[in-house]
Amino acid sequence: MATGSASIACPDGARADDYSELLDILKAKGSLTQGEYKGLLTHHMQHVREATAASRPQYVPAQRHMATPTSTHAQVRTAMGHDVQPPGQIEIGGGGMDPDYVLAQAQQAAANAQASAASAESTWLATQHSMGLGGGDSFVRMAKYEPGKGLTFKAGPININLSGFINGFYTYNSPAGGMPVAGGVSTGASGFDSSALRNGLLPAGLILKLSTTQNGIDLAAVMGMYPGIDNAKNGAFNANTGGSPVGLGTAGIDFRQVYVTAGNKKWGTFKIGRDLGIFGGDAILDDATLLSVGSTGSNSAPGNTSLGRIGVGYVYADWIPQISYQSPTIKGFQGTIGILQPLDEFDFSGSDPNGTAYSAGSTQHSSPMIQGKITYDFKIGGLSARIWASFLTQHQQNLTVSRTMTVHTALLEANGGIYDMATTTTTDDAVNPGQKRGVTAEAGEIGTKLTYGPAQFVGYYYRGSGLGTTGLFFDGVANNGHKRASEGYYVQMMYNFTKKFKLVGSYGVSNLYLAPGETNPDLVRRNESEVGAAYYKMTDWLNLVAEYAHTSSAAHGPYKESDNSASGGMILLF
Repeated sequence: MATGSASIACPDGARADDYSELLDILKAKGSLTQGEYKGLLTHHMQHVREATAASRPQYVPAQRHMATPTSTHAQVRTAMGHDVQPPGQIEIGGGGMDPDYVLAQAQQAAANAQASAASAESTWLATQHSMGLGGGDSFVRMAKYEPGKGLTFKAGPININLSGFINGFYTYNSPAGGMPVAGGVSTGASGFDSSALRNGLLPAGLILKLSTTQNGIDLAAVMGMYPGIDNAKNGAFNANTGGSPVGLGTAGIDFRQVYVTAGNKKWGTFKIGRDLGIFGGDAILDDATLLSVGSTGSNSAPGNTSLGRIGVGYVYADWIPQISYQSPTIKGFQGTIGILQPLDEFDFSGSDPNGTAYSAGSTQHSSPMIQGKITYDFKIGGLSARIWASFLTQHQQNLTVSRTMTVHTALLEANGGIYDMATTTTTDDAVNPGQKRGVTAEAGEIGTKLTYGPAQFVGYYYRGSGLGTTGLFFDGVANNGHKRASEGYYVQMMYNFTKKFKLVGSYGVSNLYLAPGETNPDLVRRNESEVGAAYYKMTDWLNLVAEYAHTSSAAHGPYKESDNSASGGMILLF
């Protein structure tokens, strides 16, 4: 080895520079504040200086001298250009030095470099743990924001996601006249124009999702709260019963989502809790009126939501307690099967002039509702497509019919006048006196969604027996105990003229047929609507909406009614 004087940059300085680059990466990602960055860097450099000074050899050979630091290694610059002082220099003696001593110095420098590397690694692992990067749970940080996917926070291995939407519309509804139709969704027979500030088919929504992976199992817990902006009215449909536009009222809160999932991509996923039903789920999620108003349902006293295309193209899937299993996707195919809370047959259409309900009801269920679905997703060139088909079945037991009777009693008053005292009683009688009767409701559906460039098409069809119309099992069974058949469909076209502006047009129909042996001219035969809407995306969050809808209802007899509505507003999604 050469025995002349030299100045060698310490390997410790290189390791310190490597460590500083790690800190630079953390700072650039926002994981470290400026103060934390400087503190960690200063602490580590001081540690390296002390370790180097403590391990420096004390032997001083004759005629040695110290080389003057040069600009080439007087400072070390980090990857982001920050200047840091190296921990020191190694002094190499001059003439007459023993070569073994120089070798000992080089070995000592190598040992110092190894110690510095171990120190850097230890500090880096400690930093990871304290920030939750290595599985620690003492530091919460925010993941990179992606439009449309909510806000995600990470607490160690747990992802906390908040997403939601808020909308509001001004809707003007003008009835075109007609006579009331039992079970119809048009407001044409009301006779009065109406104005409302209201929600659309969606209320507002705030969804919390917690997710993590434990022992190879992907776990998630979801809670979705959906409040409206109008006053709520108590009734059979709770927050969806209708509005109550009077002072001192309060909005309704629909806590429709409460469920957990467990599974993985290899074995599929189980779900238990309250969520959107399997049958009819795709029909409403692909409906463009989900982001607007559609058919108003009731505009003079708006509730949490409008109808959109519910009852005029499909039956509402509803939010139902369930235990379901969704398979992994295999070559584009995926299956879902579940047992769900059974729902009652419901007389939605009301009663005839004699007080007898048009439809039977039921409250007894010895078995759950069963729903299943299969989907197939594929691409051909520039065409993206989904085809789905699903079914529903449920046994309805102990069918009854509601009868309301009013008895008038003439009472003689003291002054000689006559007072008419009316007494009203309502009874639920078996549809077949003396017998308990039940039926099995069943339904099937098929649909497709095709996307090609800026254009999109949705086509959907359903048919059921005992299913009813508008809502699940609404008017599905006649008051004689026999099932009514029903069917419906809708078609929808969407075209994106730019990345921000699109037009949508759709047409849909829902039909309800009379049961065997039934004569009921007042009952709805057909609900239909045409909807046209324009959407303008101002930002990633904010969308402006303008819409026109025409809705009509026709009975099995001569009665029919129709109405027109125009809506304008906005929906914000985050």
